[in-house]
Amino acid sequence: MDSVTIRDIARKCGVGVSTVSRAMNNHPDINPQTREKILRVIRESGYVPNNSARNLKRADARAVALLVKGMDNMFFTDIIHIIERDTQEQGYACILQQVEDGENELEIALELVKEKKLRGIIFLGGSFVHPPALLKRLTVPYVISTIGQQENPEGYIGGSVSVDNRKESCKAVNYLCSLGHRRIAVLAAGEDDRSIGRLRMEGYRQALAENGIPFDPALVVYMEASADGYSMKSGYRMTRRLLETGTDFTALYATADTLAMGACRALKESGVRVPEDCSIMGFDGLEAGRYYIPSLTTLEQPAEEMAHATVAHLFRLIRKQEAPKRLFFEGRLVIRESAQKYGGANGKTPAAENDRKSKGR
Repeated sequence: MDSVTIRDIARKCGVGVSTVSRAMNNHPDINPQTREKILRVIRESGYVPNNSARNLKRADARAVALLVKGMDNMFFTDIIHIIERDTQEQGYACILQQVEDGENELEIALELVKEKKLRGIIFLGGSFVHPPALLKRLTVPYVISTIGQQENPEGYIGGSVSVDNRKESCKAVNYLCSLGHRRIAVLAAGEDDRSIGRLRMEGYRQALAENGIPFDPALVVYMEASADGYSMKSGYRMTRRLLETGTDFTALYATADTLAMGACRALKESGVRVPEDCSIMGFDGLEAGRYYIPSLTTLEQPAEEMAHATVAHLFRLIRKQEAPKRLFFEGRLVIRESAQKYGGANGKTPAAENDRKSKGR
């Protein structure tokens, strides 16, 4: 069977080759629906996106791959652009490859290395836990970006760049505790999450313990397997589920800003005021949070610094200028409008408001 080419993809989608190229490289000057159609055809056809076909035909190809799990994650937008630009400034092509939920990014990486003769790989999003035997099959340097890596065993050729998600999550929840909140709900990743979601949940529990607050499973809302990931839609649905349980809480910690924004909408529709009745804390530091109403109190990750550091570390590994490292960056607590001191009996808790509405009072 003949291999699928970029021209085949363009023909199936009814667009030009340049439009397919822009879709694969996540350029902003393309209609989102057109981009999604192109990416869907690429996935269905088995075509592997190739940003620099001419160069990649040579045995000495100067290219690295950027594998992104969660392409619609707003936190990744600027990071992707910086990584692409920094890579090109190094004189290398950057192959952008989307990894779907349910796909193993490491298996895809191994195929790309074999087919494209890559010099290095950047993993953006996904899991930081992979079978050691599979990791050792990677023959090129790699950097796991934004999610961290639990360990860096001897013999591995990869590093990591991230914040300490457990520590920074603890910092975020400690701030809510400092405002007097003790009934703090949390919008968390799935119960079986093996990535940053688990670390942020551990940080939540650590903060409760440090403040002498018992852990209450009723305050935890886990993301459903079929949900839309760390999206506003997920945050909205998760908060609706929490409100339907009637569980009392005075603050809500969302483990991503997008979840927090969706939560604010669900609370507003239920007649719960933010922050008067319920304080909201996010995580990531999205620019959109500054302009949201109310503006979002959050734990900001230094996305730009981490993106630059990711590329710099990868190329030092490629040039054998240093050993693989685990690089951690400090997050920053950004205090805005969505969180305030607990008002005690003067406040109106979400559960109490729902009860009032259901009784028609």
